[in-house]
Amino acid sequence: ILAFLADTILVLSFQTPLKKTNTLIAQMGITFVNAYVPSALCCPSRASILTGKYPHNHHVVNNTLEGNCSSKLWQKIQEPYTFPALLKAMCGYQTFFAGKYLNEYGAEDAGGVGHVPPGWSFWYALEKNSKYYNYTLSVNGKARRHGENYSVDYLTDVLANMSLDFLEYKSNFEPFFMMIATPAPHSPWTPAPQYTKSFQNVSAPRNSNFNIHGKNKHWLIRQAKTPMSNSSIQFLDDAYRKRWQTLLSVDDLIEKVVKKLEVNGELDNTYIFYTSDNGYHTGQFSLPIDKRQLYEFDIKVPLLVRGPGIKPNQTNKMLVANIDLGPTILDIAGYDLNKTQMDGMSLLPLLRGDKNVTWRSDFLVEYQGEGYNGSDPTCPGLGPGVTHCFPDCVCEDSYNNTYACVRTLSASWDLQYCEFDDREVFVEVYNLTADPHQINNIAKTIDQEILEKMNYRLMMLQSCSGATCRTPGVFDPGYRFDPRLMFSNHGLRARRFSAQFL
Repeated sequence: ILAFLADTILVLSFQTPLKKTNTLIAQMGITFVNAYVPSALCCPSRASILTGKYPHNHHVVNNTLEGNCSSKLWQKIQEPYTFPALLKAMCGYQTFFAGKYLNEYGAEDAGGVGHVPPGWSFWYALEKNSKYYNYTLSVNGKARRHGENYSVDYLTDVLANMSLDFLEYKSNFEPFFMMIATPAPHSPWTPAPQYTKSFQNVSAPRNSNFNIHGKNKHWLIRQAKTPMSNSSIQFLDDAYRKRWQTLLSVDDLIEKVVKKLEVNGELDNTYIFYTSDNGYHTGQFSLPIDKRQLYEFDIKVPLLVRGPGIKPNQTNKMLVANIDLGPTILDIAGYDLNKTQMDGMSLLPLLRGDKNVTWRSDFLVEYQGEGYNGSDPTCPGLGPGVTHCFPDCVCEDSYNNTYACVRTLSASWDLQYCEFDDREVFVEVYNLTADPHQINNIAKTIDQEILEKMNYRLMMLQSCSGATCRTPGVFDPGYRFDPRLMFSNHGLRARRFSAQFL
């Protein structure tokens, strides 16, 4: 079993720079066109992949140690029960990790690079966040420093070489699992020298939500300057182009590893997954560049899978999430999923093309906003609480950019319902059938009964755990709505991101 995890990729365009990946994985297997993350930020999303849990259950809320990103508490409570730990301890797999793990991995206050999480036979993890040169790797708990010589230090190529070495020298008497997590295309977007001139005519997509005012949206979106300055547009276009350039090395890596599997005679017996930890925006609603918002461009990701029993050139429209990856891989390994506390569902029936599969019609998106106590010096007029601000005084996050959503996809509805945890309990609702780019917030015009049902469903999902996260959604035939529960003493909304759970 092999998993490729690219960082912060734009789902709508990933196939253009990744032509080899498209040929070797997508065309030889299945493409999930409705794949999502429950939190559009690196560390919470990666924690969801590893644990198979929503953020409110693994308690990683942002990219800091204080937010439980690779903290000692994470190491004690969650790491022993990740799917790689179960694969190694319970299923007899030899396991290999190379690349970016969690943003604060290697922090001195959490054990440094000497900490090797349980479940990994071979460990080559990047210290802290994304880099391409001048970085430190934990090589099975020992620090190895890399500099700025392309031929020996460019991280994407280093990960490729380590992966090929593992495939060359691993045991042939045990099943194997590999997770290759490239920082590309994350900032600082440093391409390999041979790709610095690629895509010179490429610019960020100009969809209908590009460089327009986010009317009727949460205040953080409304504060963006519209139209954007020419310098901001040039900046985001340059970033978009560089991201594509960095992905060409990822494409090379994938080709090398797949070809090595073929030479070893193992390709036909290996499941290969390709995905990302979150999406990205470049100019939508006049937000220059970032993620962490509730919209499709940030929460939707690519998911390609090939392997035994998967027919080529398949497309699947089911609603899937990265919390499904752990259960799927454990299911492939033959582990009893009832023994886990994972919130996700195994994709194996969908991969095999089983008929009459009962599947979800909704899932939860949740995010806790980050902000500084003081005012940002570039945006003093916005007051305290904002962060990730650009020179044009466009801020990408704030304390009250804290929200939870139900994303629904059924035979009759393509809907997103979101509530913000702020003073006004701001609500955003989008009908993506009529409005795929989420321009019009219909919270004030949609049927009141639907709003009540979605609010109730949101409260249920925010307090779910394990099997209760897989109960029927609002538009499933088996859904039951009891409005009296909305006014009982559950106190569910208060559990949203309470500090006591960190």
